[in-house]
Amino acid sequence: MLLIRNGYMIDPKSGREGTYDLLIDGERIAKIGTQLALPEKNCEIIDAGGLLVAPGLVDVHVHFRDPGFPDKEDILTGAMAAARGGYTTVIMMGNTRPPIDNAHTLNYVLEKGKNTGIHVLSCANVTLGMQGRELTSMEELAVLGAAGFTDDGIPLMDEKIVRAAMERTAKLDLPISFHEEDPRLIAENGINRGKASAYFGIGGSPREAEILLVERDLQLALKTGAHINIQHISARESVELVRKARKISSRIHAEATPHHFTLTENAVIQYGSLAKMNPPLREEEDRLAIIQGLVDGTIDIIATDHAPHTAEEKAKPLTQAPSGIIGLETALPLAITYLVRAGYLTMCQLLRLMAANPASLYRLDAGYLAENGPADLILIDMAAKTIPGAYVSKASNTPFTGWELQGKVVKTIASGRIIFSEPSPFL
Repeated sequence: MLLIRNGYMIDPKSGREGTYDLLIDGERIAKIGTQLALPEKNCEIIDAGGLLVAPGLVDVHVHFRDPGFPDKEDILTGAMAAARGGYTTVIMMGNTRPPIDNAHTLNYVLEKGKNTGIHVLSCANVTLGMQGRELTSMEELAVLGAAGFTDDGIPLMDEKIVRAAMERTAKLDLPISFHEEDPRLIAENGINRGKASAYFGIGGSPREAEILLVERDLQLALKTGAHINIQHISARESVELVRKARKISSRIHAEATPHHFTLTENAVIQYGSLAKMNPPLREEEDRLAIIQGLVDGTIDIIATDHAPHTAEEKAKPLTQAPSGIIGLETALPLAITYLVRAGYLTMCQLLRLMAANPASLYRLDAGYLAENGPADLILIDMAAKTIPGAYVSKASNTPFTGWELQGKVVKTIASGRIIFSEPSPFL
């Protein structure tokens, strides 16, 4: 048993806040109250005075590169990075090698995830081989435990395939997520067509590449009744399209990444490939529109799009280096610094975006704190500074190294077990 005393608890699902004790028995929260009596059986006590007690975070968009690219990341190191960042549940994307388009690979990642200490789930692919031509055996993969479906990393261009996929996932009552970038409009991916592309003398990636596919898929979702998630939204026009669609259907969802609500295309000029990602960082007006979308509920999920790459890959010339940055160990302090401390969101609202809402989309028993609820929770020192560096992830491809951020996860508890604990300073 584990007794957490005197922490300031926030449950984003119910909105309950206050100073409470939490008694954990096995994998569940047995009691929440004030001045709880110490149980007769052996019980570890944690003094959480001065700390925030929050549900474990849920990330619906991570790349753990296993199978296929273990030099970038594997499921164990990815899970360790997640635990350090306060995540107790993550959902892998299917662009591994081989891709997660079959029962064998899905079973491999799910079984390996069981040995990590956190809850590692996975989407399966929408199409076989991520080729965009033939749908996977979605019904079989759902039975075997696929959390949802996505070809993230490769946009789906065939409208008939997209419609058929939405119709099938609607029947399965599982979410389908979309990477919205039309490659026919992109000269070089990862760099916004504008100030950044002009600086490097390249064509870059125009905002229209995202907007056109977002518009198409929102219309198809409204027609099919599918639960869809517009991934890593980057353009202000896309935010407005989602805003209008969500007024019609509660089955429309969208996610924003910490890098898209903190950075602009200026970061690519400053940091080069460390700030190259798909879709690219855009203009200040886009960054502010994404924040407003988070504030008014248009964008209902914050996801990291944790995308590890080796230092050798990122050292290639900008147009040859792969897109993507790591995010699990920096997401929460970035959100606290740039959303909560900046006055846009309360901490309860942030936890909805990072825990309760992602869990709700995937029908997970996670993202909340309640009696008989899952014993997945984190302790946060809101007054502490985080200076990213010396990552648990195998990768270090991020522009945020060395930044001074607010807030630090000091303990992560998953299924009633302490799986991460400070002191473990970043630098």
